[in-house]
Amino acid sequence: MATAQVTLTESETQAIQALSQSKGKTQEEILHEAVQQFLAQHKAESRLAALQQARGIWQGRQDLPDLTELRDEWNRF
Repeated sequence: MATAQVTLTESETQAIQALSQSKGKTQEEILHEAVQQFLAQHKAESRLAALQQARGIWQGRQDLPDLTELRDEWNRF
């Protein structure tokens, strides 16, 4: 595990201390959870952006077989 040094404002420090006391967790645990949530959100946003970018890439393709014909062929077996 790596160690990171972060400079916080006075209000951020007080808010983390208050959360720490109210939740019965250390400040390190509070910050670790915050980083995990931030990374999870960023990962979800990146996945959504990739999906939106890929949207419609098959649209207008003329070299693809007709899906109805493929399904009919598969259903014969």
